[in-house]
Amino acid sequence: MPLHLNPTLRDRLAAAERPLFGGWVCSGSPVMAEIMAGSGLDWVLIDMEHAPNGLESTLAQLYAVSAYPVTPVVRVPAADPVTIKRVLDLGAQTILVPMISTPDEARAVAEAAMYPPAGRRGVGSALARSARWNRVDGYLRNADDHVSVFVQIETAEGAASAEAIAATPGIDGVFVGPSDLAASMGVLGEQTHPDVVAAVHRAFDGVAAAGKPVGVNAFDPRVARAYADAGARFVLVGADVALVARASEALAATFIHEKGDAARASY
Repeated sequence: MPLHLNPTLRDRLAAAERPLFGGWVCSGSPVMAEIMAGSGLDWVLIDMEHAPNGLESTLAQLYAVSAYPVTPVVRVPAADPVTIKRVLDLGAQTILVPMISTPDEARAVAEAAMYPPAGRRGVGSALARSARWNRVDGYLRNADDHVSVFVQIETAEGAASAEAIAATPGIDGVFVGPSDLAASMGVLGEQTHPDVVAAVHRAFDGVAAAGKPVGVNAFDPRVARAYADAGARFVLVGADVALVARASEALAATFIHEKGDAARASY
């Protein structure tokens, strides 16, 4: 019996009447991925760039989230065509590729994710989860319907080229990363610096002019809402590791006091 794949992030955005809010999964843990997937968030980002994830752990997290009504996105570590091919073969239907600053770089990413003649993705669907081992009828013929490709703008050069990057055939949307954007602008660690926010807005305008959806990373709720009001269609508003870090710190602050520390030191 032919199988049907889930909607991609591109499809979810096209159908959405509000911004889609998601969370990072950076721990490398399928358990944490499942917890995030069952939270009620719209989408989760399984990160291979800054997290301890390889192909096996990414696959385990795709399995873990598959039972939930959440859209998984895999951020590959770099714009490497071999990695893109292998992650797509794992069954990731939406990928995010970091550090894209020019239309030529975006074009190379799009080609890596598409089969010939439009692209150069290697053909291995009969052996891979992507086509559920040839149980998805017409996967090769309709592969572009089952895969969406997003790129991440993280430099001043990329922000200036946002419209051209977004207009690249095969690119379905753009995600703006204020952290690296701030670093590229000489204000490392100042994601809400006025110049950085202005650059984010310029990128938003460029992507919108190309008719593509734009997203952004913003853990501060006020900043996230402001970016959503400014046109962000998908926003990452937290991360599994950050949530655990802040919650565990709150526990320590609640239950461990200087007086208690002194008492323990006298034992």
